[in-house]
Amino acid sequence: MRIVITGGFGFLGRQVAEALLQRRTLCGAPIDRLVLADRFVPTGAPPAADPLVDVVQGDLSERLDEIFAQPVDVLIHLAAAVSSECEADFDLGMSANLDTTRALLDAARAQAATGGPTPRVVFSSSVAVYGSDAALPLPEVVGESTLPTPQSSYGTQKRICEQLVAEYTRRGFVDGRVARLMTVSVRPGKPNAAASSFLSGIVREPLSGLPATCPVSPDLRVALASPRRTVEGILRITEARRGSGPGELDGGLPVNLPALTVTVAEMLDTLRRVAGDAVADLVTVAPDPAVEAIVGSWPASFDNARATALGLRPDESFESVVRAYAEDHPEAVTAAALPAAGAIRP
Repeated sequence: MRIVITGGFGFLGRQVAEALLQRRTLCGAPIDRLVLADRFVPTGAPPAADPLVDVVQGDLSERLDEIFAQPVDVLIHLAAAVSSECEADFDLGMSANLDTTRALLDAARAQAATGGPTPRVVFSSSVAVYGSDAALPLPEVVGESTLPTPQSSYGTQKRICEQLVAEYTRRGFVDGRVARLMTVSVRPGKPNAAASSFLSGIVREPLSGLPATCPVSPDLRVALASPRRTVEGILRITEARRGSGPGELDGGLPVNLPALTVTVAEMLDTLRRVAGDAVADLVTVAPDPAVEAIVGSWPASFDNARATALGLRPDESFESVVRAYAEDHPEAVTAAALPAAGAIRP
């Protein structure tokens, strides 16, 4: 089996790649090659050193011939321009998110049309496809049957791509699946240009001894998923069989990954309880109307029934999310955030 991950050296791409390299199998078949495609490839990035891994570097739309030079069995499409980037630069978002996704789908279609395997294409969409329209306010609890009315360029581009994946699947060109990701928190590393980046930063930066700014009102409710749950969801949707039985993927609807609903105030209270006052006091609340308009347009409460049918569950609590981050990235947690025993407080 030859698997391609676009955005393979981004945060989620690396996480998915590392999970696959640990397993060495997918859908019950051994992984022969794992192709990580990305515009930027960090020097010495760990997944690249594995003998199963091939690296394709450069603009994705210009590397499709190289990616499809050998048959692609599974394509996990994670590469994207993020929310604030797309709002600031409309053409960038349309090119990186919409045009590139269509080019990928066309390359996958061409492979099947010339006698190759029909690729299983997994598209990472987003909670940003939802928004409250003046004529059609969002219900209190959102599910896959709720009409998406995105209120950002990023959400609109993701929604269009969902429909493309559904149409290419209906026509038999690909076996497409769509995973709608919640905001992933806590992400390691540096902040990115996503409007939701602060939902990691208000925990990650203080735990490393750095100040952080919260650009929204603390009473804002948000839907989150930890990196662990997000990777689990992507792989479960990738592997799911088509059908209407338990654990099978029925119909053409996307799957909303399970959501943990919390307020920003609850996130900050958890940080204070887990890491102490000195750490929590590094966060300053300074509302930014542009950020709040984007993040505030996203729903916070989800019906998780479709994900539950696939065996997926939301995180237990935001405290479990913070503890998992500290466990997975101990090098990013300073001594000031640790008690004398050298571990996050029980």
